[in-house]
Amino acid sequence: MTGYEQLNVWQESMNLVTEVYTIVKKLPKEELFSLSDQLRRSAVSIPSNIAEGSSRNSKKEFIQFLYIALGSLCELETQLKICINIGYLQNLENIFIQTEKIKKMINALISSLKRDSKK
Repeated sequence: MTGYEQLNVWQESMNLVTEVYTIVKKLPKEELFSLSDQLRRSAVSIPSNIAEGSSRNSKKEFIQFLYIALGSLCELETQLKICINIGYLQNLENIFIQTEKIKKMINALISSLKRDSKK
């Protein structure tokens, strides 16, 4: 395993990607290139930015990529809520629990990196 693969937040976000890909299959065919695509892209962006940020030269850069991952996570939540509002999906409590957990993990990692950079 490489460094980022050992991060729990990366592992959890990879599980989220798998869950999103499963959920997207439930959307109507007319959403194949719009909401489906957006959901997959925002989900994939989360672990991708965590991985990319972890390989950067500084904690400051890593933190910036974590903020991007956090933004993608919020984007994903919004898109899922749109799907619920439109009536495409329902019973997504578990995925929202998962996104909330990842949000807390990203924020904790950001706080930890900020504390370490002040030392």
